[in-house]
Amino acid sequence: MFFKFGMTECKSVLTPLDENVKLRPNSGMSCDQKKFQQIVGSLIYLTITRPDLIYPVGMITQFMVRPTAKHLQCVQCILWYVSSTMD
Repeated sequence: MFFKFGMTECKSVLTPLDENVKLRPNSGMSCDQKKFQQIVGSLIYLTITRPDLIYPVGMITQFMVRPTAKHLQCVQCILWYVSSTMD
């Protein structure tokens, strides 16, 4: 999954999302919607075996129609978390 989205060099994080993050629709510049949807779709599939991802992924799926750069940054943070907790 990390190769597919060009994130082979991920930094390590301890939580999937910052607890103080406030996500709002139309809260900045838009990003590549197709890439965003592909990453989130992969994360949704991953929640089958990773129940710790259900809440952050569910939270980010609310912005599938018009994702912004802030939303993409949150998705990348979730990917960093997955990368650091694979074992």
